[in-house]
Amino acid sequence: MKSFSFAPISSPTSKILILGTMPGTKSLELNQYYGHNQNNFWKFMFQILGEEFSKDYEIRKSLLIKNNIALWDVLQFCERVGSLDSAIKNEIANDFENFLETHTQIEAILFNGQKAAAFFKKYVHLTKEYKTFTLPSTSPANASKAFQDKFNEWSIIKTLL
Repeated sequence: MKSFSFAPISSPTSKILILGTMPGTKSLELNQYYGHNQNNFWKFMFQILGEEFSKDYEIRKSLLIKNNIALWDVLQFCERVGSLDSAIKNEIANDFENFLETHTQIEAILFNGQKAAAFFKKYVHLTKEYKTFTLPSTSPANASKAFQDKFNEWSIIKTLL
């Protein structure tokens, strides 16, 4: 199946860029980042940012914008059956050169999982130095760490705001 990523959620004042690999099947179906209800991404964001959890996608996007967090995917396109990053083939990266030139306030790049970091390293060559952090995947497929352990690592966001 051919998959295309979403436009970034960002503003000119974004200071943190969080990168996934590519939206999974449920996210593509809903046209929402991290749309699978078992993905912990939005639970982490609301808890870390001290807000009451919401399933409303507009509120979710606003939460990121008001906290100067941008959200995007490393890949613009790929072929993949299912949602596992290990099944990705024929991938094409997003245009980070242009994105980072127009988002000059970004200081830190956080990767949602090892595969996002690996694809970024493979395809993107930065001309500026950024703080980078590879965090455990929030995907329900990543069962190797407990919720609380993953949450504790994701809490690094508080120190970057």
